[in-house]
Amino acid sequence: MSTNSGRAGGAQAAAPAAAGLRGLRHAVSGFLVWREASVILVAVLLILYFELTNANFLTNANIVTVSQFVAAPAIIACGEIMLLICKEIDLSAGQTFALAPFLVYFGAKFGLPVIPAILVALLICASIGLSIGLITVLLDVPSFVTTLGAFFLITGITLTISRGFPATPPGGHVLAGILGAFGYSEIIWAFLIVFGTHVLLRHTRWGLHTSATGGNELAAAEAGINVKRIKVGNFILVAVLAGFTGIIEAYRVGSNDPLAGGANMMFFGVASGVIGGTALTGGSGTIIGGLIGAIVLGVLQDGFTLQGINAFLFDGIIGAAILIAMIVNIRLALWQRGTVR
Repeated sequence: MSTNSGRAGGAQAAAPAAAGLRGLRHAVSGFLVWREASVILVAVLLILYFELTNANFLTNANIVTVSQFVAAPAIIACGEIMLLICKEIDLSAGQTFALAPFLVYFGAKFGLPVIPAILVALLICASIGLSIGLITVLLDVPSFVTTLGAFFLITGITLTISRGFPATPPGGHVLAGILGAFGYSEIIWAFLIVFGTHVLLRHTRWGLHTSATGGNELAAAEAGINVKRIKVGNFILVAVLAGFTGIIEAYRVGSNDPLAGGANMMFFGVASGVIGGTALTGGSGTIIGGLIGAIVLGVLQDGFTLQGINAFLFDGIIGAAILIAMIVNIRLALWQRGTVR
């Protein structure tokens, strides 16, 4: 009798443990289904590593620094991801980033109030994106070529109007603080833009048509989607976001640098999207993944700086991170479809 009671008690005790194990497996499986799963895991592991190796990593002052490393690439990634989903890319985004603050500066110098000067600058950035988009889709020029030409053209314009010298952004302390000078203002802008672009991609017709265009352009056109309009619109979005990022970055730093941004800023945005799970083959991407990809790059950059690791190694590490992220994302996608080889 006592033996049977003991067995029953053991079975009752094992039941909750088995249920807990099943729940854990279910939670892990559910997490791995997310496209962002692998990069979230990488971000968490990096944060834990740098915190364990340097007690200053999670201090308030350093979190502000990390947020500033993250914000600009995250915002530019939002636009680049929309383009990458369309199987296009904008190599000139970093140059638009550098041009926009000077447009604000000269607009204010010619008598415009600061806010209208910013709006005019963003309108000019939108016209740049419109021009690039129209050349690409109407003349069938590959976006790599179109935006490479725009890269050098915009660089020349920026250096010409600035004469190669930096300038101070116009406006008072309150406006400067809102736009970027306050420690967390830039990352707040980044979160707002990420949220808005995520909604645009996942919950609007524009986002649905963007994904359809990249997935199968011919089928999308036959379904009545104006694929040229979608692509041009996303080129405009990239240019406006790049220009706005350049403006808030100038207010954060307190200076407009004609050589700021450039290829590095553009590639950081693209790298954030790719690391976050956006497919270079088009048709799929995730804005949230782009934000987490930017966090990974920001954490790496700041963590290595704290540890005194040679800055020249950082580009190599970014390259390795992109390769590893692509391999992991491809394998995870195969696992999700049940076709792992």
